[in-house]
Amino acid sequence: MKQAKLEILVGLFVLVGLCAVGWLAVKLGSGSFLSGETYRIEARFSNAGGLSAGGSVVVAGVPVGRIEGIRVEPSDFSAIVTLSVLSGLRLPADSMASIKTTGLIGDKYIAISPGAEETYLQPGARITMTESSVDIESLIGKMAFGSVEKEKAPQPAP
Repeated sequence: MKQAKLEILVGLFVLVGLCAVGWLAVKLGSGSFLSGETYRIEARFSNAGGLSAGGSVVVAGVPVGRIEGIRVEPSDFSAIVTLSVLSGLRLPADSMASIKTTGLIGDKYIAISPGAEETYLQPGARITMTESSVDIESLIGKMAFGSVEKEKAPQPAP
């Protein structure tokens, strides 16, 4: 009888552990561990290559929000990125948003550099001072083919 009771207790312990791991995975995936309420702002980029919804938004290296979505502005074909930022964080109106990469080929995230203005971004406001991502592949291609073109250049006659 004691063996059966022990097996039931161990089974319940394992079940509770699996439920806890599942709950943690869902919370981490949705970004719900950002404590507190958030508000939404937008940022306009000429190139948002590599960004994806769910990515991080950081200020001074500290995660302060998430990327909610990315869409194309039909009027000028720029990328509009919707960000949710902690409501306790008041960003100056002249803040700058940059697309950065973790490591050489890691995930992309948005780094916000606060400005110095006295007025603050309101919910729904748009950051227009932005710095788009650097396309490593095209940069390497330019370097490789640029050096090939130099080798093919005609040599001056002696």
